[in-house]
Amino acid sequence: MATTIVQLTDLHLRPRGLPALRVVETNMFATRAVKAVRALSPAPDAVVVTGDVADTGDPREYAVAKELLSALPMPVYVMPGNHDSAREMRTAFADWPGVRDADADSLCYAVDIGDLRLVTLDTSVEGKPYGHLGEAQLAWLDAALGEASDRPTVIALHHPPIATGIAHMDRSRLRDSEALAEIVSAHPQVQRIIAGHVHRVVLAPFAGTEVLILPGVAHQVGLDLEPEAPAQVVLEPRAYGIHSWTGEGLVSHMAYVEAFPGPFPFSPGEGVSWPGQ
Repeated sequence: MATTIVQLTDLHLRPRGLPALRVVETNMFATRAVKAVRALSPAPDAVVVTGDVADTGDPREYAVAKELLSALPMPVYVMPGNHDSAREMRTAFADWPGVRDADADSLCYAVDIGDLRLVTLDTSVEGKPYGHLGEAQLAWLDAALGEASDRPTVIALHHPPIATGIAHMDRSRLRDSEALAEIVSAHPQVQRIIAGHVHRVVLAPFAGTEVLILPGVAHQVGLDLEPEAPAQVVLEPRAYGIHSWTGEGLVSHMAYVEAFPGPFPFSPGEGVSWPGQ
């Protein structure tokens, strides 16, 4: 039976009654995403939230996050992004799986979920938009991967270690991606690196594996590949990820939060005609 992890990213939750960026009702959208995950059948084994749980790091935002994410019946693993406060997150989620066993200096941890191993990293830098791991956390990652070299592994982090071509987002990517690549390339059990931050679906090779960035469950970043393009938010469809270990490999799907017309059969039943036939 497959082991499945759902990925939510970039919730940007706000204190009750306040939108993000003055226009995005992020709390409502995140609530809809949780509802969509609860409706999945079969249910996933776990959920991982790849950063920007909160929009400003306000403790009230983490209170909203805990209430909202507590509606999920499976374990939920969180990590900070550049909009988060790692300190406030550690306090708010102190009794949650992973966080309670996290490294003392960085909010990073490793957990076994069915046949998969999930390793979360803390790329947040207080007061800065870019990501950084640092020597101590990289050493921890190398050791954590070495402890379970025979177990298929997913690394989750907020800031992607790749350039996406969206210039204003690439300026705030992970700063020490070369050091990360050196470690990942030495551990072939790493099936995929999953990330957020860019608010779009992006896939690229990295250090012998792949990086998959997924859209946010609230707003998205405008797709503009001009070098001087401004940073803009668009209300494109909200989405999340489903990562399943099948025994043959890791299969990733992007699923939309909202419901759309359908499903319809591939072919009509007996005595039924397609429109126009």
